[in-house]
Amino acid sequence: MNLAAESPSSSCSSGSTDDFAAFLENEIEAQIEEEEIEEEHIEEEDDDEIEIAEHSNKRRKVMDDESTDEESPLNTVDLANGQISNGGNVVCAHPIIIRNLCSHCGEFVEEAGSSVAFNYIHKDLRLGASEIEKLRKEDLKHLLKDKKLILVLDLDHTLINSSRMIDIIPDEQYLIKQVEEGKETDDPNQTLFQLGRYHMLTKLRPFVRTFLKEAKNMFEMYIYTMGERAYAMEIAKLLDPGDVYFPSKVICQSDCTTRNQKGLDVVLGADNLVIILDDTEHVWHKHKENLILMERYHYFASSMRQFSSGIKSLSEMKKDERESDGILATILSVLKRAHEMFFDPKIGIDLSSRDVRQILKLIRQDILEGCNIVFSRVFPSTVRAEEQPIWKLAEQLGATCLDDVDDSVTHVVAVVPNTQKAEWARDNNKFLVTPRWIEAANYLWQRQKEEDFAVPKKVDK
Repeated sequence: MNLAAESPSSSCSSGSTDDFAAFLENEIEAQIEEEEIEEEHIEEEDDDEIEIAEHSNKRRKVMDDESTDEESPLNTVDLANGQISNGGNVVCAHPIIIRNLCSHCGEFVEEAGSSVAFNYIHKDLRLGASEIEKLRKEDLKHLLKDKKLILVLDLDHTLINSSRMIDIIPDEQYLIKQVEEGKETDDPNQTLFQLGRYHMLTKLRPFVRTFLKEAKNMFEMYIYTMGERAYAMEIAKLLDPGDVYFPSKVICQSDCTTRNQKGLDVVLGADNLVIILDDTEHVWHKHKENLILMERYHYFASSMRQFSSGIKSLSEMKKDERESDGILATILSVLKRAHEMFFDPKIGIDLSSRDVRQILKLIRQDILEGCNIVFSRVFPSTVRAEEQPIWKLAEQLGATCLDDVDDSVTHVVAVVPNTQKAEWARDNNKFLVTPRWIEAANYLWQRQKEEDFAVPKKVDK
């Protein structure tokens, strides 16, 4: 059996990915060969369901005959062999299940139990906890040997922006012509595509090709989207036509184990190695420490309308993010720094014990270090200030937040210019900025110029 042939995406990788794919493929091959040997001794039936049932009964009978009658009070778990000893009886833990058949005991497994589906790796594949743990340990060993971490990438508003054709407004009609011209010239640098099957236009975020090329040297990469599989695979082909970045690593909505939530339980890698890029924080409820929150890429007007923004889209203004210092270029610098810090030989900690989440936290705390902030009418005076999201965000970025002004204050954050604290800031030559200054620092992972986020001056009547 060829894993690549039956997987949602073909496998064409090197290094740790090759070793990992070969390891899993050998497991699957072993099961298929065992099934074929057994099936030679089973009388062919017209009804496939009867054949599976008879095969399952035979395997169960063998296990029953081999089990001991005496019960032991000791219950043990053999993770390496996927077995559980329950009172002296050896029970298979069904570590690998394909098409409802266990690869170890051959039993027909009707109930999924605690196993997790990994259809994006191989159709109808489910893995038990023991197998997931074994594969993650194997992957961890290869990744650290190759000095790589794991990067999980969202699609929409992170790497791309898409719009239905029926949502294209008159001011965007010029884009249709651009797409047609791109088809005629077969431009390898084309970033605007028409997905005829979905009646959509898709725009790649500037710098995305360079981003993926450079990130590959530091990370094993996954796509993880809430979109449908067919759409995800179509976008993956645009981003990775040579299938070198995401071989058998495109995770979609149907792979999620919790409704409306993304989780690392379907990523065969250790959580302490994972960095996530996504524009939506709430879908990563259990993994916020792994997340780099991305500023949304709104190229199309429909994308702006979706988020109730009154600002014109990039396409309406006939402009785009800059390649050199846009969001992806900025985040790539952060990833390089995190990778360098993780594998720093001067750190006296074993590689397997290091945690990229702690490194991201350290990098974030440098952004507004030395800034002492007071808020003015940014949130109601009746609430607990230290519990407000903007207060917490400023502290996460390394700033010190204060309740009232004093000589140590460097910034007053306000939304209107005529508050007492705002006037104090002007009188004492302190920075007076909007909350957007903190938000921009969060998205761009660096302190922003205060003059770009200054509170508008008070207009005298």
